[in-house]
Amino acid sequence: MKIRSLIAVISAAVSVGFATPVLAHGGLPETVTPVFEQAIPNIPGKSMVVVEVGYGPGVASLPHTHAKSSFIFAYVLSGEIESQVNGGETRVYKAGESWFEPPGATHSVSRNASKTKPAKLLAVFVVDTDDKELTTPIK
Repeated sequence: MKIRSLIAVISAAVSVGFATPVLAHGGLPETVTPVFEQAIPNIPGKSMVVVEVGYGPGVASLPHTHAKSSFIFAYVLSGEIESQVNGGETRVYKAGESWFEPPGATHSVSRNASKTKPAKLLAVFVVDTDDKELTTPIK
């Protein structure tokens, strides 16, 4: 499937808006809204899970890891997100830009780059179907 087709499908799923936002990482002000979850029929034991992450102005996530089986594609829907994965370059991604996180990655920086405007990203996980805890804060 081409990336444009994937983004179109994901965007359509987001627009449905059938899920209720929940607070992430034990009550921090970013919101994580489940958007889509489906087993991948031609890859036994794998599922695709999609969540929308909303950041208020100046809001940041705690440093965290994701399920060890997860490959993540992150796409900025609105605003600007500052991100650093595996000690690499810290970069600001604008609406329409994306990055990926390999399995076992450490996401040490994930925050809204603006102190005045909200930002949202879509995180697409390809993960072992049995992995239900997608994000774990680093202690």
